[in-house]
Amino acid sequence: MTVARQLAERILAPTFQDLPAEAVHWAKIGILDTVGVTIAGASEPCTAITAATPGIADTDGPALLFGLARRTSVLDAVLINGVASHALDYDDVNNQIGGHPSVPLVPAMFALADMVDTTGEDAIAAYVSGFEVETQIGLGVHYHHYAKGWHPTATLGIFGTVAVGARLLHLNVDQTAQALALAVSLASGVKANFGTMTKPLHIGHSLRNGVMAVLMARDGFTANEAAFEHRQGFFEVFNGADSYDASKIFDGWGTPWNVTDPGPSLKAYPCCGSTHGAIDCALALRHAHSPDLADIVKIDIRTDPKRLPHTDNPDPISGLGAKFSIQYVVARAFIDGAVRLGDFENAAYDDRGARDLMTKVSASVHPDMDDPNMDTYAAEVTITMNDGRKLSHRSGDVVLRGPGRPMDEAALFAKFADCTQRQLPAETLRSLYKMLLQLETLRRLSAVTDCLATVEPSGTMAAK
Repeated sequence: MTVARQLAERILAPTFQDLPAEAVHWAKIGILDTVGVTIAGASEPCTAITAATPGIADTDGPALLFGLARRTSVLDAVLINGVASHALDYDDVNNQIGGHPSVPLVPAMFALADMVDTTGEDAIAAYVSGFEVETQIGLGVHYHHYAKGWHPTATLGIFGTVAVGARLLHLNVDQTAQALALAVSLASGVKANFGTMTKPLHIGHSLRNGVMAVLMARDGFTANEAAFEHRQGFFEVFNGADSYDASKIFDGWGTPWNVTDPGPSLKAYPCCGSTHGAIDCALALRHAHSPDLADIVKIDIRTDPKRLPHTDNPDPISGLGAKFSIQYVVARAFIDGAVRLGDFENAAYDDRGARDLMTKVSASVHPDMDDPNMDTYAAEVTITMNDGRKLSHRSGDVVLRGPGRPMDEAALFAKFADCTQRQLPAETLRSLYKMLLQLETLRRLSAVTDCLATVEPSGTMAAK
């Protein structure tokens, strides 16, 4: 049996009633967080440029554009909303996919629900299946796939998108296997473009391609069902010989569901997750010692080598680039005692205080974390003071905020509010938050987009 067919059978098998309460809970948390960061990203320049590109969103359709209060085709909506969802790099993370698990799923879910009747239960079950597909494929191809330079949120996330679409459009096993095989040829995205507008474009492009694959397979479009394992297929081309193990994809499927362990790990800070361990350390040192910044001689960051190629950026030249500068975010944590959305706006990355402190920051590999078989977001930060004192803090291995270290209710709402308060009136914000936390009770998932459609657009995205 081909890999695509084995995946298809597993994608379509579980019902909402089959899911444990914990899987339902974490699916809702992942969906809630993604809606919030998508609304926040709707007015970002990369989203605005995508939405204004001739030929994109030029026609009316059923699917809502978040933050625009207008509707267009499903394919254009997932492209634009997908860019918005990843524009701020504030969306959740999962080490098994080696990227961001929810953004390949949630924009597709809402766009398709604007086209076909979908319940909250349907959406949650589709999310769990999609999460399982992309993370289980990750187990088969990592760490080589990530280290080679692929952006797994797109190159693996596309198969999660297909899973969501196949379930919500009620494809059968044959059609789903064809959609997955077609998606093999549509997967793309390289890490060289991290820190630029192209990174979130990977997500929008991948979502559009994944949904297109489902729609075309539903209507009889064909692909080679063996496209994963073929000698010129996904595994050999994207990874190469002896750098993957397809059998791991099916080991332990759904026992437990990956959405519960390790789950979607939410970001407490609106920047690359690979910097969060170092931020935790900087905040802990600031809280414990209140160091005078003028007396700091140097700041040494040591972390997993897999965290550094895309974050060792001592001279960011844009707010987006600053999200991938471990030097900048650590300096900002020491200066302000927080890292917020506003720290990546209005050239905050270029203010004198931040620039001065960044010159004292260096990043290198931690000797305890230099193991190709481990993957951690942990870090250790040491500050050396004028008087010769060295103050150090090492973060725990669980840095992001998932099942192993969940956000409390106040922190979850605070992040959602921070992401949405510029776009939504307070009453709508709270209503939407409550609706998403009770998602399984919705008879129509489109009630969510109906709620957002009543909000006037803001910012540069309003024009087309």
